[in-house]
Amino acid sequence: MKRTILLSLITLHLSLFVSPAVAQKGYPITPVPFTAVKVTPGTFWGQRLEASRNTTIPLAFSKCESEGRYKNFEHAAAHLADPSKVFKVNGVGFSFDDTDPYKTLEGAAYILQTYRDKRLEAYCDSVIDIIGRAQEPDGYLYTARTQNPADPHHWAGDRRWVKEEDLSHELYNLGHMVESAVAYWQATGKRKFLDIARRYADVVCKEVGPNPGQACVVPGHQIAEMALARLYLATGEKKYLDEAKFLLDYRGKTQIKQEYSQSHKPVVEQDEAVGHAVRAAYMYAGIADVAALTGDESYIKAIDRIWDNIVTKKLYITGGIGATASGEAFGRNYELPNMSAYCETCAAIGNVYVNYRLFLLHGESKYYDVLERTLYNGLISGVSLQGNAFFYPNPLESMGQHQRQAWFGCACCPSNICRFIPSLPGYVYAVKEERGTPSVYVNLFLSNTSTLNVGKKKLTLTQKTSYPWDGETVLTIDKNTVGEFNLKIRVPGWLRNKPVPSDLYQYADNKHLGYSFIINGITVPLLVDADGYVNIERRWKKGDEVVICFDMEPRIVRANNKVEADRGMIAVERGPLVYCAEHPDNQFDIFSILINQNPQFQLEKKEIADTPIVTLKTDAQTLDFNKQGKLTVKDQQLTLIPYYAWCHRGKGKMRVWLPQDLSAITPPASLSGR
Repeated sequence: MKRTILLSLITLHLSLFVSPAVAQKGYPITPVPFTAVKVTPGTFWGQRLEASRNTTIPLAFSKCESEGRYKNFEHAAAHLADPSKVFKVNGVGFSFDDTDPYKTLEGAAYILQTYRDKRLEAYCDSVIDIIGRAQEPDGYLYTARTQNPADPHHWAGDRRWVKEEDLSHELYNLGHMVESAVAYWQATGKRKFLDIARRYADVVCKEVGPNPGQACVVPGHQIAEMALARLYLATGEKKYLDEAKFLLDYRGKTQIKQEYSQSHKPVVEQDEAVGHAVRAAYMYAGIADVAALTGDESYIKAIDRIWDNIVTKKLYITGGIGATASGEAFGRNYELPNMSAYCETCAAIGNVYVNYRLFLLHGESKYYDVLERTLYNGLISGVSLQGNAFFYPNPLESMGQHQRQAWFGCACCPSNICRFIPSLPGYVYAVKEERGTPSVYVNLFLSNTSTLNVGKKKLTLTQKTSYPWDGETVLTIDKNTVGEFNLKIRVPGWLRNKPVPSDLYQYADNKHLGYSFIINGITVPLLVDADGYVNIERRWKKGDEVVICFDMEPRIVRANNKVEADRGMIAVERGPLVYCAEHPDNQFDIFSILINQNPQFQLEKKEIADTPIVTLKTDAQTLDFNKQGKLTVKDQQLTLIPYYAWCHRGKGKMRVWLPQDLSAITPPASLSGR
């Protein structure tokens, strides 16, 4: 059946195939799919994409082999072929292990769209064959039960859906399968995986709902909501959107009511981010999706309230969310500990999803300010520069107890990184179609060449930049059949003296950074509009050039005094990057450091893991006790590195927040022993 390729109004990663007969609402702003944006090799993000392609995704597939992920599907298929064959499922894994292949396939799909690779595609096809053979005749696909229906995984329950709100993860598995299957269809044109996912989604639509004979349950771990919305756009079948809305509408109305899974009250009544941070972020993204597709204003109001709570009271300076390891959860308002900060990598990815969708809804740069902060700090810290070692939590302080791991038994974070990093190009641009002049948003600054659809016309442009190391970006119009359009360039909050869009963090150095725009060699004075963008409306022609110049200097940041963990401390930033002190660069105890009242910084360059970075140096002091027990002060030079690059050189001490007030100093070891 022929379909028209439209830009998806939901997906974060790609364009979707949507039936032209489907009448739908949607986001006011249209994403530019990642397939339209070609990131320049050898650049900051080019290196990350190459590491994902060459290392992370192959590693993830190898772990699916060695850790028994494919075996689960093979055993399920064996039981379906011969019911006398059953397999042990308790004590050998988690009920959500099926999602590791799904997420890795999704990442591979994005890579295949950018780098054609017949061997990789053939391997993916073979994995999809393994998955498909494990599907039950009616479409149900959940290996934790199918391998041994009489004695399934102890999290699964004795019947379908009975433990969905607790630990079965049946709908969570569906969500990741759908996300992956749609991506693979888009990348290759092959329908097999999509058809597998649709059959499972059809089972869910038939068996899960509010009607007599259905299981009236909602996901214990959210993601099915956003996935079903995406499947609606991919197929034009409204039943998937209806199911997504049911899963949200009935939250707080079913058997389990708890903050941990955000089921403590109906979503339209929620106003605080609580519970498991990954579950929460996925649900908030789903709320935005369903709101956009149905026009439900109560949903929009709810997600706006929750977002405000996060950015004013529960967001780390790195963009991480989730303060406590207990429940991998949000803490209380202003509860942001550093050494025990959880800040799960998956939660950072979820935070990007939420802020991206809110930008598409509201068109304000403040959402991208949070997105960019998360992206450059609390998200990419979760994977090493080489792409082969990972953090599950991303703390802001360490005594050496944290180190990157080659993999995890619960592998949600590395497999999530697999699918996110290759999707990054889809976050750079966006388009708003209007009756008058259309708008093209430039939201992220990275070297790329892109061809955008603006209406039915084409716009090709190029960015060249060393961002985030310096603030100059050259944007060139290579081809324009659109004619007149409004180029909307985001001026980041860090440049406008707003580290975050709230009073949770503030700059404390009295600096005022500037910006300028040079159009075809002429400096043009432009003001930032209320939405955080400068607007340049003109009839653009081939060869037009805009030089974007952002002042980029080290800044010091103070937290709101209600954040007890950060009182008397400062954090150091430069551009979008948060910096930290780490043990290999400083031959003294960084926990005894005291930052000068008016610190001055020098920029230097070095390599970590064979990757060039910009470091900062500043004069500081350490406090200690001499043999006579007297307090001594020693001048030191403190070196800071970007937070995302820490723990590449062995485990040891690290701090993001550094004492500037005497009251915040960590007592030297000799003091604590007296």
